Amino acid sequence: MKLNLYLISFLLIAMSCKKQTETEPPSEASEKPSFSIVIHGGAGTILRENMSEEKETEYRKVLEEAIKTGHTILKNGGTSLDAVEKTINILEDSPLFNAGRGAVFTFEGTNEHDASIMDGKTLNAGASAGTSTVKNPINLARAVMEKSPHVMLSGKGAETFAEEQGLELVDPSYFSTESKLKSLERVKTKNDVSLFYDDELKASKLGTVGCVALDKNGNLAAGTSTGGMTNKRWGRIGDSPIIGAGTYANNNTCAVSSTGWGEYFIRGMVAYDISALMAYKNLTLKEAAKEVVQNKLPNIDDGQGVGGIIAIDKNGNMVMEFNTPGMFRATMNDNGELYVGMFKD
Repeated sequence: MKLNLYLISFLLIAMSCKKQTETEPPSEASEKPSFSIVIHGGAGTILRENMSEEKETEYRKVLEEAIKTGHTILKNGGTSLDAVEKTINILEDSPLFNAGRGAVFTFEGTNEHDASIMDGKTLNAGASAGTSTVKNPINLARAVMEKSPHVMLSGKGAETFAEEQGLELVDPSYFSTESKLKSLERVKTKNDVSLFYDDELKASKLGTVGCVALDKNGNLAAGTSTGGMTNKRWGRIGDSPIIGAGTYANNNTCAVSSTGWGEYFIRGMVAYDISALMAYKNLTLKEAAKEVVQNKLPNIDDGQGVGGIIAIDKNGNMVMEFNTPGMFRATMNDNGELYVGMFKD
């Protein structure tokens, strides 16, 4: 009888520990993990009261599938670059996020994609902007990094390069989703250039995806992919394909992927600024991310700098910092502990 009571107590404690790792964000690592990975699916007005249980389950399912894909690669000794690329592929293929399949619509009613990737070991980087036929823009960004002498390609030239590299191309209609089309229609009814500063538009940028990873060899990598902002015009390009703003990785400091209002992330060079604060002021990743996202970014243009970042430092510490009501996010470490979050709480 006493043995049974001990057994029941042990099982209850084990279940409690497992639940905690799934619902609480990770704290700073007491020992350096051999690998770790963090993802985001966009920051914005993500409120518990506005999301149905079914929709929350959908988001959670894709976030888990994506991060487990990258985690498996890292666990099996794969590179951080492979983990970042393949993880982002899952998010790009989902219509839930503003990247790849679920990209928002431009003023002209098209879908234009931006993406970038960076290798923390070599500081090599690749990016693409304004493409509309490349199924997985993050794959194009990596091809630019590894197969061209350039860092960024755009538009038709980038699509020609993608075709030459044998990347999968699709008809532009592949990216057309009803929910994103309705968002464009709602924004357009305002019929005013000032809508670029409208709350509806701020919410419509939600969904940029990103991933940062540390592999078993101690190499960091970061990647970001997006459809930009609803109703964007004149070939607008945001921060996602800009190295130092939307993406940055350096083995000496950290790897960062950004999400939010791109114009302000560009002006603040947010991803690089976090790394620079670590390198030049000896701040921890947590301190640097908080300083940039909570203090410096919101001070640009009277609080218009909204969004968040995910990051990993060279010691495997993970950070998810945002100044919005929510951010789709997830982490996994070398112990297989999974955390998925959406809301600020």
